[in-house]
Amino acid sequence: MKGSWFTRNLWLWSKAYILDREDLPWDTYGDWKMSRVDDENLAAELHLHLQSVGKYVKANDLVQYLSDPEVQQRFELKKTISLATTKRWMHKLGYRWLRNHCGQYVDGHERPDVVDYWQSVFIPNWKAMEVRMRQWSHDGITEEKLQLPQGTRLVIAWRHDESTFYANERRHSGWVHVDVGADPQPKGEGESIMVSDFISPEYGWCRSPDAKESARVIFRAGKAWDGYYTCDDVLAQTSATMDLLQKHYPDSDHVFIFDNASTHLKRAEDALSARHMPKRTQDWGVDATVRDKAGKAVNGPNGKLLKTKVQMSDGYLPNGRSQPLYFPKGHAEHAGKFKGMAQLLKERGFTNAEKLKVQCKDFKCKEGATNCCCR
Repeated sequence: MKGSWFTRNLWLWSKAYILDREDLPWDTYGDWKMSRVDDENLAAELHLHLQSVGKYVKANDLVQYLSDPEVQQRFELKKTISLATTKRWMHKLGYRWLRNHCGQYVDGHERPDVVDYWQSVFIPNWKAMEVRMRQWSHDGITEEKLQLPQGTRLVIAWRHDESTFYANERRHSGWVHVDVGADPQPKGEGESIMVSDFISPEYGWCRSPDAKESARVIFRAGKAWDGYYTCDDVLAQTSATMDLLQKHYPDSDHVFIFDNASTHLKRAEDALSARHMPKRTQDWGVDATVRDKAGKAVNGPNGKLLKTKVQMSDGYLPNGRSQPLYFPKGHAEHAGKFKGMAQLLKERGFTNAEKLKVQCKDFKCKEGATNCCCR
């Protein structure tokens, strides 16, 4: 029930409204509530504190600052503020959360060949090894002691990855005051350093127990520096890591896991491939990168990698014997020359090799065809 005060005011409001239809009562609900950040002294001190933090300000910086007993005593605060309140205060202080928008990232995880590799190779092999691996909970503590049959060795999985750090990298989002203008930024990403390493749940980064030996590789990418990280560099790092593990952790079986990057899938430069083979006998070889005595790629005056021609590696006949792709050096007519696809097919029992075309259109043979083209 409303009291007499409300009744009298209701009578006054009604009479005033009858006399003047524009005379409406004013609702003062909430007007007497003020945020503590509206205190000019507190706001000024918070501004100074955020400026002292530097460019990358966090809302949590205010939470921590206001949890200081001295600050609470000075502004008669009983406790610090919540993170949600801090975000509202940041807006009152003139800060806005800004973010640079990036383009869409696309990967090939759903490609048919990748999915087939998961199902046919990776998952079956992982399941076979998993019974010999430690199982870890989310907090990093072993869930249960692994019981291995006598003579069965523990499997340690080492994940490999690379990270590249650029000189001009910086954060692209944060609280920025509305009065702050745009800063001039250096053009381009700047010089880069790439770090390549292996890591496992059991040992962390791959290194010796005394940390004096490490599998980590620091690579300065660029034509003027160490060149570019290639499959050969990955192989060299992996080989060195194998030696390290064999030396310091010989009682376990070690498995290396690489992602599906093109660098990790590259074949040897002289690997067997019919893609560009000529049909007839001729002087022919495949391009290979010129390397110095240290194994580093050599760049020409124009900055591009120097290339040289090398012979493609031998193939294998159906009976398992090696099939050289080139005539021997002492051959009377074609010493050292590439035999050609027609001759190679003859050696494999294809009597009509001379009549076959080099390849089907777009390198796509009809389904089930085995005698349609040389390639």
